[in-house]
Amino acid sequence: MTDGTAEKHDGFIEFGDFGGLIENFSGELLVQQEPDASSFPSGGLRNTFEARGYTAWDISSPAFLVGTTLCIPTVFVSYTGQALDYKTPLLKALSLIDKAAVEVCRYFDRNVNKVIATLGWEQEYFLIDSALYHARPDLILTDRTLMGHQSSKDQQLDDHYFSSIPERVKAFMQDFENEAYKLGIPIKTRHNEVAPNQFECAPIYEEVNLSNDHNQMTMDIMKRVAMKHNFRVLLHEKPFAGINGSGKHSNWSLITDTGVNLLSPGKNPKRNLLFLTFLVNVIKSVYENQDLLRASILTASNSHRLGANEAPPTIMSVFLGSFLTNTLDEIAEKVTGKKMNPDLKTELKLGIGKIPEILLDNTDRNRTSPFAFTGNRFEFRAVGSSANCAAAMIALNTSVADQLLQFRSETDSLINKGIKKDEAIFQVLKSYIISSEKIRFEGDSYSDSWKKEAADRGLTNITGVPESLKHYLTGKAGEVLLRNGIFDENELKGRVEVEFEKFTKKIQIEARVLGDLAINHIVPTAIQYQNTLLENVRGLQKVYSKEEFVELAEARKELIREISDHISQIKKKVHDMIEARKKANRIQDIQEKAFAYDKEVKPYLENIRRHIDKLELTIDNEIWPLPKYRELLFTR
Repeated sequence: MTDGTAEKHDGFIEFGDFGGLIENFSGELLVQQEPDASSFPSGGLRNTFEARGYTAWDISSPAFLVGTTLCIPTVFVSYTGQALDYKTPLLKALSLIDKAAVEVCRYFDRNVNKVIATLGWEQEYFLIDSALYHARPDLILTDRTLMGHQSSKDQQLDDHYFSSIPERVKAFMQDFENEAYKLGIPIKTRHNEVAPNQFECAPIYEEVNLSNDHNQMTMDIMKRVAMKHNFRVLLHEKPFAGINGSGKHSNWSLITDTGVNLLSPGKNPKRNLLFLTFLVNVIKSVYENQDLLRASILTASNSHRLGANEAPPTIMSVFLGSFLTNTLDEIAEKVTGKKMNPDLKTELKLGIGKIPEILLDNTDRNRTSPFAFTGNRFEFRAVGSSANCAAAMIALNTSVADQLLQFRSETDSLINKGIKKDEAIFQVLKSYIISSEKIRFEGDSYSDSWKKEAADRGLTNITGVPESLKHYLTGKAGEVLLRNGIFDENELKGRVEVEFEKFTKKIQIEARVLGDLAINHIVPTAIQYQNTLLENVRGLQKVYSKEEFVELAEARKELIREISDHISQIKKKVHDMIEARKKANRIQDIQEKAFAYDKEVKPYLENIRRHIDKLELTIDNEIWPLPKYRELLFTR
């Protein structure tokens, strides 16, 4: 639950029958191990003095070699059997979606015995020269720049996007991809992203659990390989203010063991009714579980990115494209709820039979949508670049599975009343299309007008991380996870407690780092430059007459006053931030403490930064203590 990978290495060494040491390897070593679990976050699932934890082999994810070390993907649970990882609940969610989807598929094909959820992630990241990275304590300690004025040139010309990859960067990419291939990670794509020094890689789509393991490994490999090329990888969602941040767009679909993509239109009405059934249920699940999906992706770091001009807002919405939207509206309009006559059935089936040929030219990608249909899959664009994909995949697969189970129950109820199967399916789909209509949006999700329209529709727009996390415990977000056995009550409560604590500590660390840099780096530099200006003014006073001095020194004196004002404001606000932090730290309740850090401490980060960034524009470049944005972003 640290969001990263963890590893424990054991050697194949034991005492032999006659007391000597031998190398011995048994299958028992693979199946279960007992690592120390005392210092991992658990949210109260275990006490510190109860150190025992267990790892168990996840046989659905292949073992792999790193050098001469055999690595075994495992789940990680406490002594009492409760999950301390992301893999355990993810496997439960994938099992649930398999069962629920198979039940629905059998309305159309009795030969379907398994449905596999697939994931294709797009990993965005920044590369920064190692020397510049080590000269920025904020990057080292928080993964983002807590100060820094925007470069005169950044991404406004769009000249970096998809342009030629710099040779030094290409060498890193090739080296990193070779290391990934050795571990079976099928990296397929590489390119420049929008912001300067921002790049992206993406693999071939895989089963969700394996794909997630590969993403965790990829992030680890990138960091190790980058150091060999004198780079540092930044995976933070918003390492630089004023330019695009980084996401991890997660492309998700469902595939049957008969080779059918359930979110891809087919060549006949029957296949397309199957497609529409899953499409509508996914839309309905997003509508019903918008707070769950948001909570799964809204973190301290991703909150800086969401809602900016390059990332979807925290309002959950679904983009389909005009043709599919019209198709759903037509079903909602024509299906009456009474017995359908043969002509209407034929008309509906003929209409949905045309979906593939028309969809080919009528479905565009909407990059502003947090959850967009892109032809044969949904793209969950709101996932952050540093995130463990499992968090979003647990929420998405569980919510869709829960909806499919509900669909099966309602459809069976109509069939048991004597309504024919296809007609029952159409009637249930109609009710879902109408009830979830508000979640569908085809316009610009970045616009202010959408925020107002979304509020009028009754969609939730929660931008604060603690407020979003609270819905796990007080709203429907947690109920769907508990109802389907993904977590028990203690696991869910403990996991949410970890997230509250994680948010608090990240803001706490940023506040400490900013306070230190402001008082020990920026203020002394500002005073040094101010003293230079004062010395200059004194020199002018000695050389020029009183009238000439007043005229010549006015601009310098004004500059001195501005610097003094910024210094005073920085010192005052750092002091106030420390006091706010002390006050928040006295709060015992973890949830209340997170809200205090969000409301009382976090705002100081931007307030202090504003004054530092003004000083950066004013003070002599030669004595400014930190590398500037133009250096960080354009040194390649």
